[in-house]
Amino acid sequence: MRLAVPFLGALAALAAWAAQMVRWLRVLQREHYEAAALRRFLGRWSAPEVRPASSKVSGRPVTPSLVLFVVFVITLIAGTLPLAVLASVLYGLTCPWGLTMKGRTSPLVWTRRLMRVAATATVLSALVVVLGAGAQRRWWGVALTIWLVPLTLDLAARLLTPLENSQAGRFVERARRRLDQVHPRVVAITGSYGKTSTKNHLYDLLAPDGAVVATPKSFNNRAGLSRAINENLVDGTRVFIAEMGTYGPGEIAALSSWCVPEVAVITAIGPVHLERMGSLDVIERAKFEITAGASVVIINADDPRLARWPTRLSARVVRAGTGDDVDVQLRDDGDEWVLRLAGKSEQRAPRIAGLNTTNVACAVAAALEMGVSADEVGARLRRLRPVDNRAVVARAASGVTVIDDTFNANPASALAALNLLADLPVTGRRWVITPGLIELGAEQYRENAALARRVRERGAHLVCVGRTNARALLAGYGEGAVRVDTRDEAVARVRAELGETDAVLYLNDLPDHYP
Repeated sequence: MRLAVPFLGALAALAAWAAQMVRWLRVLQREHYEAAALRRFLGRWSAPEVRPASSKVSGRPVTPSLVLFVVFVITLIAGTLPLAVLASVLYGLTCPWGLTMKGRTSPLVWTRRLMRVAATATVLSALVVVLGAGAQRRWWGVALTIWLVPLTLDLAARLLTPLENSQAGRFVERARRRLDQVHPRVVAITGSYGKTSTKNHLYDLLAPDGAVVATPKSFNNRAGLSRAINENLVDGTRVFIAEMGTYGPGEIAALSSWCVPEVAVITAIGPVHLERMGSLDVIERAKFEITAGASVVIINADDPRLARWPTRLSARVVRAGTGDDVDVQLRDDGDEWVLRLAGKSEQRAPRIAGLNTTNVACAVAAALEMGVSADEVGARLRRLRPVDNRAVVARAASGVTVIDDTFNANPASALAALNLLADLPVTGRRWVITPGLIELGAEQYRENAALARRVRERGAHLVCVGRTNARALLAGYGEGAVRVDTRDEAVARVRAELGETDAVLYLNDLPDHYP
């Protein structure tokens, strides 16, 4: 019996540690192995829950994680070992409350990289236990190991960075050789938002001439871009459209050093990834890197920051947008687009609902640079397709008009989606289902409160999903907002309450490693 208790305690502690490892490995993988992300998400999951005052279920002033941590600290100070271990095991098995091991939207994938991180973190955890045993504090070491999982994973990811860079370098070198062999014309597209849509529009405009390859989905970092080239670039490819993203200065410069663009397109400068980069000036500098080797730079002239770029560039600049002082103008006129090019007659095409006109203008400018004639590019505007999960308007079986804008969201796209909702020809209620906007740094609370106010100003009902932005959204909207835990709950509510005269906007959708 005396041996059974320590054995069962060790087994329970091991299970708790393993549960923590799986949870936080999933967060790390979803955040592209950025070590610092673990600290941010630990803070988010530890924050108190918020619900509207009118809710029948009140928010918890503290989370179970904080309660168990306080118990652990008190027992640690008091030297009450059994309670400290018990608090640690309970935390490891159940917390953060709501962060599941399996995952609903982003399950863990046991890649080689993930297994290397897990193995390194396991060694670090074992070291903590050994040091604790050496100091005759074995059980304290075991308990601490459970609490330290996010930090050990953070350290493991940092220690493995040189190795991962070396591994990635092999794929990059292979991609570089493939580009040299095929030698396509390269169009590189970046921007705080709109880059994936612009990429897809350009592909649609070039596709009739054949031999065009574009990076799939949002494959826009080093791993994604090299993979797209190695797997998809075939002999005879005429044009390669490369989406390039960044989490900080230097990344796009590195991408464009081996995937050198002939034409660079910049869609917007805005507060996306502001949490990581700190300021709009840093974001602008990071995006400017794409212009270094380009012969032609296409800018969204509707963007105030980008409008100042021509004086800074030695390459030929093409200004695209909806205003008058541009080289490629595309503007809305009722249900039509009006295309105007210098020295060419005006062309008209049916406007496709949900598409951002400025993004289409940038795609048109790039298509012209790739050799599509002015007349032909105007005709091909009819070929453009809505981009999945980006302001796509559809009719549900129940008759409810649905706007799917769940891919991601930023202040500009959110405003456009709200305006689209307001303009729908429906006579019933309008609802907005959203977890709010993320990665806005110090501006996040203000932007989400402003978003909620705009929802109310347009006479729409607000359903806030999750805890991430609940405080700001509920404060901005005021009385009458609804808070649910998951998007599935929101969908069930829509199906139960809305009918054929109503409309709903699904604005943004966070993966479930967000609270």
